[in-house]
Amino acid sequence: MNTPIFDFVTAYRDRAPVRLHMPGHKGHARLLCEDRDITEIPGADSLYEADGIIRESEANASTLFGCPTFYSTGGSSQCIRAMLFLALQHATHAGKPFCLLAARNVHKTFLSAAALLRAEVKWLFDDAPSYLSAAPSPEAVAEAIERTHPAALYLTSPDYLGTCIDLAPIAAACHAHGVLLLVDNAHGAYLRFLTPSRHPIDLGADLCCDSAHKTLSALTGAAYLHVSPALAVLSHEAKDALALFGSTSPSYLILQSLDLQNPQLLTLGERLNALIPQLDALKATLVRDGWTLFGNEPLKLTIRPKARGYTGTALAALLEAQGIVCEFADPDFLVCMFTPDNGADDLLRLERALAAVSPRPPILSQPPRPSRPETVLPLRDAMLSPRASLPVSRSEERILARPDVGCPPAVPILMPGERIDRSAIKAFAYYGVGQISVIPE
Repeated sequence: MNTPIFDFVTAYRDRAPVRLHMPGHKGHARLLCEDRDITEIPGADSLYEADGIIRESEANASTLFGCPTFYSTGGSSQCIRAMLFLALQHATHAGKPFCLLAARNVHKTFLSAAALLRAEVKWLFDDAPSYLSAAPSPEAVAEAIERTHPAALYLTSPDYLGTCIDLAPIAAACHAHGVLLLVDNAHGAYLRFLTPSRHPIDLGADLCCDSAHKTLSALTGAAYLHVSPALAVLSHEAKDALALFGSTSPSYLILQSLDLQNPQLLTLGERLNALIPQLDALKATLVRDGWTLFGNEPLKLTIRPKARGYTGTALAALLEAQGIVCEFADPDFLVCMFTPDNGADDLLRLERALAAVSPRPPILSQPPRPSRPETVLPLRDAMLSPRASLPVSRSEERILARPDVGCPPAVPILMPGERIDRSAIKAFAYYGVGQISVIPE
């Protein structure tokens, strides 16, 4: 498989031209990558009007993923916004109101996109053990669809804690009711290359985003927008949707990393087949040693360490002191992410480090969960309103204005427009949120 973007930039760099164009560093190395950092010079194509080397590279990616695939240099965040815009276009063509049904563990980018696009959002509640996770059943989805009549259902799978939803029956329920299925698959680009594929598009999703930097090897900010082959009309509008939310100066460093990734994906299945049994064996060893695991995603190891007497944050600190830096930790969970670029030595170091952690009396506290909150204002009105900052302890009965969560994990505890009650205050405090944004009185 060829690499047209990378090859073009290599040839341009090797010519050593006088660069009377952007970027301003003119190819002089400070980060040691500047000589590969270019703009839309002749022959370099243009991401949102691609008809040359970028179009050729995206065609390679489309072949690998089995569907129309488009590059993003603004991460999955840009793709999430584009997915919602395409869903809006689809609803408009069908004469439907733009109502979205969504699980509560959405990335906060979903909220800003829904607000900007004037979407009405209905929330799909379930009883997952953390606000970061959701696994609605097909029956619950079908009931919610019949009750809310959405234009699209929006799910996150895999989620931050490593839960993969059984998407095929959910997709069938959506399509039986004329509802699009949109999936944030930022953590699961590799799922396409398992046997059989577990990628959302192959399981019936209509639109899907993947981060190419989370579980593949592209640079941070590299992502894909995928469109179901059954929705050709939306694939024709995908570039315009991405352009609406993307920079007019997309990074050619990121584009080259996406381009170089294509030939690597040809052998990813073999590399996954080598890694996953090793990771499964590590998980089995940890369970035998008394650790409690969570989730079903092949490349995530999520530990619930309270049964061994540790919070997730305390365990993360112990591991970091031994040179092992995990993806995420909160009071209840510790998340480790693996790819085939983690060798057997990495797995062995983690196994030995966890074996050296002496068990202590269990921590019995459970994470607080906000009760089903009262929605006072539409999402858009709350997010675009003026705001005031308040200590959480003084916020009872106020209306939340912004998500007020960092990244990671970028998943809201409460949604803008909802009333803050005592259970929400407990949840904010538990997760270390001290100040929140509220609608001014």
